[in-house]
Amino acid sequence: QVQLVESGGGLVQAGASLRLSCAASGRTFSSYPMGWFRQAPGKEREFVGAIKWSGGVTTYADSVKGRFTISKDNAKNTVYLQMNTLKPEDTAVYYCAADAVQFRSDISRIAGSYAYWGQGTQVTVSS
Repeated sequence: QVQLVESGGGLVQAGASLRLSCAASGRTFSSYPMGWFRQAPGKEREFVGAIKWSGGVTTYADSVKGRFTISKDNAKNTVYLQMNTLKPEDTAVYYCAADAVQFRSDISRIAGSYAYWGQGTQVTVSS
């Protein structure tokens, strides 16, 4: 059984930074791509970014590119989402997710590609 636990959310002012963490347990963390998604009230869940299983390649949604950075610490079984220059429109529940495919050669932006999800952590950015 795979478990993902997010932490690090909170209430901040526009322009501030936050770092979200996602601790994984239950399988070989280093072999799977990891993704971050978010869902704002009344909106569908959307892709934020993802990192290849090897940790060397990342991809981001246009709305966060240049402001958010994903990293992966395989020794700690943890993936991070560093969020800088936060905007009110970044307000959402943020979820980390683990891909279903081991050693996937690409990085998926599709929620359906991810087999395991955390419970989410709330990020609220005030203007």
